[in-house]
Amino acid sequence: MTARSFADDVRSRTDAQLRRLVLRRPDLARPAPADLTGLAARAATRPSVQRAIEALEADTLRVLEAVLVADDKSAAGLLGVAQKTVAPQLRSLQELGLLWRSSTGLTPARAVAEVLPEPAHLGPTARELGVRPPADIAATIEQCSDATRGALGRLRWAGPRVTFSSNGARAVRDELLEASLAASVAEDTAVLPREVGLALRDGRLYEDALSRPDAASAALDPAAVDAAGGSAAYDLLVRVEELADLWSSERPRVLRSGGLGVKDHRAATTALEVSPEIAAFVIEIAAASGLVGRTVDAVPVFLPTAEYDEWLDAEPAHRWRLLAQTWWTTLRAPSLCTDADQPGGPLNVLAPEATWPLLRTRRHEVLGVLAALKPGRPATLEEVGELLRWHLPMRLPRSAPTRAAIVLREAEWLGLVATGAVTSAGRALVGGTEPAPALPTPIDELLVQADLTAVAPGALSDDLRRFMHRAAEVESRGAATVYRFTPTSVRTVLDGGADADDVLERLRGASRTPLPQPLEYLVGDVARRHGQTRIGAAGCYLRSDDEASLQAILGDRSLAPLQLRRIAPTVLVSPAPATTVLEMLRDHRHTPVAESATGTVVGTGPGKDRAPTPRAPQAVQVSLVDEPLAERLVAAMRAGERDRPEPAAGPRIPSTEPSVTRSLLQEAVGSSARVWIGYAEPSGELRRGLFRPRRIEGGRVSGLISPNEQDPEHPRTFSIHRITGIVEVA
Repeated sequence: MTARSFADDVRSRTDAQLRRLVLRRPDLARPAPADLTGLAARAATRPSVQRAIEALEADTLRVLEAVLVADDKSAAGLLGVAQKTVAPQLRSLQELGLLWRSSTGLTPARAVAEVLPEPAHLGPTARELGVRPPADIAATIEQCSDATRGALGRLRWAGPRVTFSSNGARAVRDELLEASLAASVAEDTAVLPREVGLALRDGRLYEDALSRPDAASAALDPAAVDAAGGSAAYDLLVRVEELADLWSSERPRVLRSGGLGVKDHRAATTALEVSPEIAAFVIEIAAASGLVGRTVDAVPVFLPTAEYDEWLDAEPAHRWRLLAQTWWTTLRAPSLCTDADQPGGPLNVLAPEATWPLLRTRRHEVLGVLAALKPGRPATLEEVGELLRWHLPMRLPRSAPTRAAIVLREAEWLGLVATGAVTSAGRALVGGTEPAPALPTPIDELLVQADLTAVAPGALSDDLRRFMHRAAEVESRGAATVYRFTPTSVRTVLDGGADADDVLERLRGASRTPLPQPLEYLVGDVARRHGQTRIGAAGCYLRSDDEASLQAILGDRSLAPLQLRRIAPTVLVSPAPATTVLEMLRDHRHTPVAESATGTVVGTGPGKDRAPTPRAPQAVQVSLVDEPLAERLVAAMRAGERDRPEPAAGPRIPSTEPSVTRSLLQEAVGSSARVWIGYAEPSGELRRGLFRPRRIEGGRVSGLISPNEQDPEHPRTFSIHRITGIVEVA
C-alpha cells in the first residue's frame, strides 16, 4: 500500500509499527503529541530527523544515501551488493520514519535531504546547478588534459567542491567548466555535478560497500580477562585508601580557584607510587564519589569525608561498584589535569573547570562497541576507532578525534577493560545491570624474612593489609608485595595505641614461619624507647623517668619556641598545646607519646577529622521511553486522531503547535497540496481559508488562499506564528 504523504504514511501504520517508531526515536515522545498528525509533523522536522540519522550505523546510512541519490530499487546497484543485502536496512529506515511509501517507492522524508545535502560526498544534480553535462561523461574525461584528469582522479572519492587558487589550477577549472564537467559557485570554487561524480566512481557510491569492521585479534579466555580486570580493581581500591590516609595527615590546602595545588598533586603521585595521570584519576574519582572533599574552614583543606568511613566498612565489591558507577556517570575529566598539549596547559586536579560532557558520552560509546564483540575478544586502539566510526559515522568523521585512548586507559585502571577486551563487569555496566568485579581472593598470611622484610604472595585481606600499611613500608608492588619493617614504621603502629606484644602477636598469626629474631629485636627495641617521654594536657607537661632524656630535650635549642621549663627532676611544662609539643618533638627525632589524665597511653594515629560530604550535582532526570509508555502514548494518539474532525466543507481547525504547522506547510509546498488553515488578522480577527503554500522563508509562508474550493485564489503571505491551526485536505 502507498500513501499520499509522509503524514498519511504515519497515520496508516499499525499500533505495533507506531510503538517501534516511538521506541527508536524517543524524542518524538517528549512532549507527547496530541494525535498521529502531530507525531508525523514532529517526525518530519529537521532536528528530529538529524538525531535519527546521527544514530544510524554506516551500512544503514549508506543505504539511505543511495536512496537519496537514486531510489530504493537502485540502492543495491549503487552500493555494489545484492538487493537482499539492503532489504534489512530499507525496512529499518522505513520503521524509523526516514523513508515512507509513496507511489514511486520508498521516498526519503523531506528533511533527510536537508540533513544530507551531499550524500556520499556527491554534489547537487546538474539540473540543480544549471548545467548540462555531456552525454558521454567518460569519453569527455578521456579527452581532457593530463592535469585535469589528475585533478578529477583526486576528487573521485573526495567531496565535490574544490577551490582553484594557482594559475595552473585555474586552467584546470576553466577546462572543467568548458566541458560542463563542473559548475562555478564562486570566483575560485567549482562543484562537480552528481552525475559527473558517479561517472568518476563507475556508478558506485563507496569503495568498500557495506563491509563492517571487526577486531582481528584472537579471542582470549574470558576468565583470564576478568582476573586481570579484578586485579586492577583491587589496586584502585588500595590507592583510594592510601590517598585518604595521606590526606588525613597531610591535609592539602584548597587553592583559591578551588582545585588542588601542583605540589600536592606531586606529593600524592609520590606517596601512591604511580604516574601523575593515575594519581589525578584516583583523586578525581574519589572526590566525584564523595569520599574526599573540602572543609568549610577559613582556610579550607581537602580531607576524607564521613561517607568515606562508611565506604571503608563496606565489602570490596560494593566499594568498587561505587567508583565504577561514578565514573560511568560523572562529567569530570581527569585527563584535562595532565594533558600538556591542550590549549592553556593542564588544569589543576579538582579544578571546577575540569569537566567534559562529551567524555561521558564517549565512555558509553567506547565500552558499547567493545561489549558488542564476543566475550574475550580484544581490540586495538585503531580497531576501536574504526568500530566507533562505523557505529557513529555522522558524529565521528575521519577528521574527528575519537578520544578512545583516554577512555580505554581509565577503563583499564577501573578494571572494566583488560588486555584490550571488556570484562564481565564492564559488560554489566554497559547493559545497565549491577557490575561485580572478579576481585582476587584475599589471603591472610605473610612470608616474614630475616632481613626485616615480609612478602605478601597475593592480595591481602583488608584487616591485614591495613595493619601492614601502618607497621611497614611498601618496598615493591606487583603480583607479590614486599614490605620492609623500619624503626619509623614500627613507631607509627605503636603511635596508634598498640604495644610490642600486640604487634608481634598479629605478625605471628599471619606468618607461615616463626618470626625471625631481628624483627622481634627491632619491635622490642623501638617499644622500649617508645613512650619514655609522655606529654599531657596540663598546658602541657612532659614527664619521664629518664632525667637524662628530659635534659636532652631541655637543652635542644631547636625546641626553644616551646618555652620548656623544668618543674621537677622528671617533669617539664610548656605553654604550647599538647599536640604542638608532640609534633615538634617527633620532628626533632624524639619519641614521646601522649597520655590521658589517668596516665594511660593515648593513640595518636591519623586523625578522624572529616570534611563534609560534597553534594552531588543535581542530575537531570529523564524518564526512558519503554514499551508500556509507548503503548500508552500510541493509544492516546489514536484517541486524539478519532477526535479530529474530518476535513470537509467548513472544517473545524484545531490548534496546532508552530513546529507542527511549519512541518505540514513544508509538506504541502513539496507536494503542491492545499491545506485548511486558521489564522489571525492584524486586527485580531480569527479567520480560516483553503491555502496553497508556495514558498517558506524564515518565519513567513507565501501562497494562494481562498475562502473555500469554489472561490478564486489570491496571493497572501502569513507569519507562521499567526497561523493558529492547520488541517490537511482529504
